[in-house]
Amino acid sequence: MIIYKKNVYICRQILNLVLDSRTIVKSCMGFDVNQLFADVSRDDAFFTYQGAISSDQINSILEEVESKFVDSNIKLKKKIYNIMVESLQNLYHHADLVPDDLVKVLGKSYGMVVIQKGDDHYLITVGNFITSENVKFLTEKIEKINSLSAEELKDMYKFILNYQKLSAKGGGGLGLIDIARKSDQKFGYRFYPYNESYYFYRLDIFVSILNCI
Repeated sequence: MIIYKKNVYICRQILNLVLDSRTIVKSCMGFDVNQLFADVSRDDAFFTYQGAISSDQINSILEEVESKFVDSNIKLKKKIYNIMVESLQNLYHHADLVPDDLVKVLGKSYGMVVIQKGDDHYLITVGNFITSENVKFLTEKIEKINSLSAEELKDMYKFILNYQKLSAKGGGGLGLIDIARKSDQKFGYRFYPYNESYYFYRLDIFVSILNCI
């Protein structure tokens, strides 16, 4: 079931999707990553990318997004850019490897990034594969972040920065908290089942144009 709360959907249980059986990246549970990318992207997308996420690729993506951003609103441009930096770093450091049966098609690492521009907002969607054992942990982390006020997010960010050890892959959720502080709605997220061991994780980040005027 998908629960709508302030225009944000949250996945509460496994969704069985019926997608195009001709696509070679379709799982036995019905999930097709190419179909999801097509559904999220649409023809009028501001920016789209799917593929390997490396340090060089991150720089290339950021440069392309910046070059597309012709809006004179410096505050909005900076917010979008900073969210993209954190989102791409999360993909680079925390995304799990691609399921074995997809490595020949997608490579060992895979990330999805789509930016849609509406009349009064931008919607940034990022996605990657995660192992089943990480679903509960990530769900609890996002739910916790979504439950906090702006002031509470600020306090949590300071606490983690000052008191919690940084792992080899980065801070203890600092990136996600920082994205939440810059976004203008609660996170939307969904886990699509690929097989018994893997899910595809999608995160939607809303940025209001009006709040940057």
